[in-house]
Amino acid sequence: MRKLLQIGGLLAGLVAGMATPLLAQRTISDARITYKVEVPQEQLQMEAMFANSSMMQYIRGNQSRIDMNFNVVNYTYLINAQEETVVTLMDNHGDKYLIRTDKKGYEQDTRKYLNTQFTDQAETREIAGYKCRKAIGKMEDGSTFDVYYTLEIIPENKYYNRRFMNLKGIPLEFEIVTKSGSKMKVTATKVDLSPVPASVFDVPRGYREITAEELKKIRG
Repeated sequence: MRKLLQIGGLLAGLVAGMATPLLAQRTISDARITYKVEVPQEQLQMEAMFANSSMMQYIRGNQSRIDMNFNVVNYTYLINAQEETVVTLMDNHGDKYLIRTDKKGYEQDTRKYLNTQFTDQAETREIAGYKCRKAIGKMEDGSTFDVYYTLEIIPENKYYNRRFMNLKGIPLEFEIVTKSGSKMKVTATKVDLSPVPASVFDVPRGYREITAEELKKIRG
């Protein structure tokens, strides 16, 4: 009988220990996450404009916004998961362009990441004050990238960044594969969970609207 009680106590302790991370989880609807972007040295030698690049992720309900600041060239993506639309803003040396992606284009882009698989690894790390676990993301084309994500904050809108819609938590460090095959590392430096104003998602004036095909020509 005593042994049974001891085993019962041990199991209770294990269950309590397993439950602790779940109690620490927080589902969020609003967030601002500031990231620094580290570019491989060989790419910096070719394109110095990538030095001191940064990224900002905004989340507010079904809306999200991603700002990629490459100093000379800046991109902003305004994503509405409910309406299934994306507005892309590009500021290239002061030349400002706007591209609208409709529901059909949104669905096509989403399918690119629909089968992305994330496999957890043993490594853990604290980033921006949150405990993170490493995972390896594998895309449909076979390419892979590392990501560290936290389970302490869970977004209500899993489509805030479709690249991570199959990830169990929010990524606070991840890799972006460039056209040349090198990888940029994106690491969170600050997480702010205060309410995000609706105005953050307004489409600004002063941009010339063009098509996606015209943007490809501009990008070269």
